Amino acid sequence: MQTGNLLLLLVAMVAAAYYIGWQKSLAQARPLGGIRHLESLPFYYAMRAALWCAIPALVVLGAWLIFDDAIIQSTVMLSLPEDVRPATEGGRGLLLSQIQNVASGALAADSVRPEIAGAAELLRGLRGTNTMALTVVFIVVAMLGGAWGWLKIAPQLRARQQVEKILRVLFMLCALVAIMTTVGIVMSVLFESIRFFGQVSPVDFLFGTQWSPQTALRADQVASEGAFGAIPLFMGTLLISAIALLVAVPVGLMSAIYLAEYAHAKVRAVAKPLLEILAGVPTVVYGFFAALTVAPFIRDVGESIGLDVASESALAAGLVMGVMIIPFVSSISDDVITAVPQVMRDGSLGLGATKSETIRKVVFPAALPGIMGGILLAASRAIGETMIVVMAAGLAANLTVNPLEAVTTVTVQIVTLLTGDQEFDSAKTLAAFALGLMLFITTLVLNVVALHIVKKYREQYE
Repeated sequence: MQTGNLLLLLVAMVAAAYYIGWQKSLAQARPLGGIRHLESLPFYYAMRAALWCAIPALVVLGAWLIFDDAIIQSTVMLSLPEDVRPATEGGRGLLLSQIQNVASGALAADSVRPEIAGAAELLRGLRGTNTMALTVVFIVVAMLGGAWGWLKIAPQLRARQQVEKILRVLFMLCALVAIMTTVGIVMSVLFESIRFFGQVSPVDFLFGTQWSPQTALRADQVASEGAFGAIPLFMGTLLISAIALLVAVPVGLMSAIYLAEYAHAKVRAVAKPLLEILAGVPTVVYGFFAALTVAPFIRDVGESIGLDVASESALAAGLVMGVMIIPFVSSISDDVITAVPQVMRDGSLGLGATKSETIRKVVFPAALPGIMGGILLAASRAIGETMIVVMAAGLAANLTVNPLEAVTTVTVQIVTLLTGDQEFDSAKTLAAFALGLMLFITTLVLNVVALHIVKKYREQYE
């Protein structure tokens, strides 16, 4: 049985464990005079039985899926004669791929050596046995866990405390997974960046003004040694992000103020969902819009007034990106402005302030932390955007602050460097990890600055 089917089966078993746990708790409460004589509510007895059914089965499933493939591959490789087993890790991977292709039917068995065909047959058999064994063990563990939870139901059982303890552990594990994922991403990028800086000087990378990461992959090739100055990439990123924020922040903030303070309820009910639709449009659609509509329009307008505008410009990408991130500013700002207590508005108006003064001096300062959060989210979205920049701003690493010229960004170059067959020992490929590390540090600095601004200007209201 496939993993998805096992999970669906587990849902049904958990529901059954919950139901029988609920029924048993009610049955035990009936002779005592009602559920008020139970140590916990029937919900907690049922929930405890359901958790005993789900958690052990999920632990077994997770551990099984982690180790089964490695065990099967090792068994298949050990079944091969010594002269067939590759000596290198790369050769072993190619041989395993060939065996898997034969086992799946993508490669005919008579087109390979008999030893490989035999290993493919063994692989098919082991996979079938593995699937059957996993299904049986999974169902047995789930049933035993549910039965154990059901048998332990008693009026004096402190089910609520046990359920809450289990849930606290689960919540802690979820938080730990998120933290460890972040740490893993940072460490993986950091280690690869250290390898890159072993080949390229950090000074040249951080302060160089030329970006041309073409290098020779082999000793017999003739190619440039490459130039890895990241200044043009960060300048392009900041230029396009600044243009996008100049569009999104005023429009989004003014839209939020109108919808929260001035718009009629019927207008708000229609306008806000329509505005938030912008966040659901795929970025490739924005890219087409920028490349086919906005960029030609800007070029034509520029030429009509005597300006030299590139076919792909930072202005076109920034304007369209600004439209894309308007919902990030407007939706969050609207929510936090609406959440400001009405008594604060009434108090300001009662003291003689006008509506605009109340918004400017009372509502806006109270909502500033949330507004800054929306702006920071929009800035992070703009910095990390790739598709719009590729289609509207190009790939040229130009060091310029002229929005009418073509530029590129850090994320675009990361994608370019990692596209196609690459050798991960070359400086060209490792440069992508160094750019990712610098982008992470830049985003972290933005977060720190935003938190400082919020802390400095936040006002405390009783």
